[in-house]
Amino acid sequence: MPDFSTLRIAADADNPRIARLLLNRPEKLNAINDAMPREIRAAIEWANAEPAIHVIVVEGAGKGFCGGYDLAATAEQHIEHPCQQESYPWDPMVDYATMKGFTEDFMSLWRSAKPTIAKVHGAAVAGGSDIALCCDLLVMANDARIGYMPTRVWGCPTTAMWTYRLGPTRAKQLMFTGDVIDGRTAAEWGLANQAVPADQLEAATLALAGRIAGVPRSHLAMHKMVVNQVMLSMGLEQTQMMATVFDGITRHNPEGVWFRRYAQENGFKAAVQWRDSGRPIPEGDEARAQIRDMDARRPS
Repeated sequence: MPDFSTLRIAADADNPRIARLLLNRPEKLNAINDAMPREIRAAIEWANAEPAIHVIVVEGAGKGFCGGYDLAATAEQHIEHPCQQESYPWDPMVDYATMKGFTEDFMSLWRSAKPTIAKVHGAAVAGGSDIALCCDLLVMANDARIGYMPTRVWGCPTTAMWTYRLGPTRAKQLMFTGDVIDGRTAAEWGLANQAVPADQLEAATLALAGRIAGVPRSHLAMHKMVVNQVMLSMGLEQTQMMATVFDGITRHNPEGVWFRRYAQENGFKAAVQWRDSGRPIPEGDEARAQIRDMDARRPS
């Protein structure tokens, strides 16, 4: 079996036609570090190369599926990073290259010739929702949560899957508010294929995976290719390009820099609490003025 630092993958003990891909950073709520996206891609490539495997289940260790990008430490520091550039002017193509690489890695779940199922308990939020929605199917616990809170400030979902999975009206609601929804609502809205009580999530997911696993691999690949082609014809690749550019802008425009400075001065948790509370977020000249004040207070 391949050896990874952020995840594990192996055939299911009871059904070798099912691969189990486990995001395995439970102490960090399976937060995404620089290694995880490329390891997801490598794991999917391994599963696609294994003739016995017909379907792949993606799940998270510990309390939840994935809490998004591992930002708490970097957001609080004045560090230079492709996606958090302190220098001025910022270089959008450096940011784009990094985030586009992560997006393409997540999209290996979507491109996989073998169907992928996200099994979600706890939270699949921010970048974690990108991973879940790149999977073909979504099974959630009733009390699980999914959403992209950074749309309020400092983020744009680079996979752009929300509209393709929900339709424009629901997608706009979640993108405009940054709200999360539970598994029951996700199923009612058609985002999740199924929502069940938490203690039935394993059985429900494996029942669906087992049903799929009985179909010949070639048939699964063809049917997936047909559906994916519809999404490509609707402009998925172009939409992802725009979303990835905009994601970089949200982190480097006045509002994004204000959020970063507030996190650096008051801690990432305090910045997130402001973001999610519904309080107005400083913008434009107000944001610039507060940035100047916070920079002036910054220890030299």
